[in-house]
Amino acid sequence: MLLKVFSNVSLDLPVLKQRANALMIPALALALAGISLPAQAKKDLYPQVVSLEQRVSQLERVVDSDSLVDILTRLDQIQGELALLRNDVETLQYESQQNSQRQRDLYLDIDTRLQAVEASTAEATAATAAIVSGAALSAGQLPVPGGTAEENYQAAFELLKQGRYDEAILGFQQFMAAYPQNELRGNAQYWMGETYYVTQRYEEALEAFQVVLNDFPSSRKIPDALLKIGFSFYEVKNYSQARKALNAALNNYPESTAAKLAAERLAQMDQEGV
Repeated sequence: MLLKVFSNVSLDLPVLKQRANALMIPALALALAGISLPAQAKKDLYPQVVSLEQRVSQLERVVDSDSLVDILTRLDQIQGELALLRNDVETLQYESQQNSQRQRDLYLDIDTRLQAVEASTAEATAATAAIVSGAALSAGQLPVPGGTAEENYQAAFELLKQGRYDEAILGFQQFMAAYPQNELRGNAQYWMGETYYVTQRYEEALEAFQVVLNDFPSSRKIPDALLKIGFSFYEVKNYSQARKALNAALNNYPESTAAKLAAERLAQMDQEGV
């Protein structure tokens, strides 16, 4: 009966202690005083009362110690950490969504630009084809009237590849006059010299290639211009100047294709004894 009563007691520790003491003390008094309880009842009741006292003592030690406070404090800390982690996860999810959107926007932007470049290239190709297959180019006329600098440069180069050398020269000359600041001017000057060289106009070729050296010193065509100056001097039998230009290409730009061709021509001149 005593254990049944205790099992219904609240877990409020001060109340538990009061009720346990209220039950334990009279029970001990009855058991030890020999009041009207049967001997067997006294014997059965005593161990239960002792056990109850031990359990109450244990609860008192827990409450009196700091261990329960530490546990509660730690639980509060864990709850705070979980809240921070939840916030971090939500932030990462948001940033991931934003990155995905930016990637989609970037893809659409690149795709739009590529379409524009493809359309521009198609127009330039059509314009170049029209020039190459059309009427002869006259002095003062751009290869692609109303076209961009790049379109006119490409059109003049196409004329050169088609063997329309006089028109190619006119095209490069007009390109350079119309676009004095364009970065392709050094290339145009070089190809104009090539056109003179192919048509065996070596003196004019020398002048054109020398302009590349003088006016466009940072051009990627400098090694090739030195090579063709050497070749042009060779053709007019000025071998000393030819060797000077070829050696300049070989020594100053040893890793270039021009250097390899210069070495071959120098070896040929050695065999020829010139």
